[in-house]
Amino acid sequence: MTIEAVLFDFSGTLLHIESVDSWLRAALRATGTAMAEADIRRATAELERAGALPGHVPPVEVPDELAELWATRDSDAARHRALYTALARRVPLPAPELYPALYERHRTPDAWLPYPDAVGVLAELHRRGIRIGVVSNIGWDLRPVLRAHGLDRFLGSCVLSFEHGVQKPDPRLFGVACRELGVAPADTLMVGDDRRADGGATALGCGYLPVDPLPVERRPDGLRPALDLVG
Repeated sequence: MTIEAVLFDFSGTLLHIESVDSWLRAALRATGTAMAEADIRRATAELERAGALPGHVPPVEVPDELAELWATRDSDAARHRALYTALARRVPLPAPELYPALYERHRTPDAWLPYPDAVGVLAELHRRGIRIGVVSNIGWDLRPVLRAHGLDRFLGSCVLSFEHGVQKPDPRLFGVACRELGVAPADTLMVGDDRRADGGATALGCGYLPVDPLPVERRPDGLRPALDLVG
């Protein structure tokens, strides 16, 4: 295939969310709440098991009463907030204001770390005249995060599930991105860490390049194969 455009997933592909420990400590600082170190360690482990940090690991077990919200969490901003706040509330914390503070923290640029090669790969694709977009399953506007980390300037499209009411792997979401970039799906490569969700682009005729959602320090050049495929 001749690639004219590359679409990237957001979380686990271009950027990685901070650790649960860092996330909780940031919310504690933001609310002026004190916790003993042993309690922080306990809460961190419980929040991780609960899957309360969006973009991090999924819940060990999704509670029955949250199953429908979990399945549709990225199709609507209110659903996304309701789900992740409910998952966090399954863990006892010393102040009620911590739960909304945790949700707000994960939407800030400081909560996200770009992969070491993200800027370089996007810049090189842009230099070669390749059109670039982001297609993300998400419940909030990630554009300020991309802007803060210097990635937005390379993008011609940013398609977010909650803004369209559908989630990957629904091919309609990839179709929106291709139309916005003015390219045919057959000339488009999707890069992402979720083989089911991101791989859904193949139903539309796009190519697909999987990446591993490792922590940033363990994946220094995971995006560079996209440059080889573009040629």
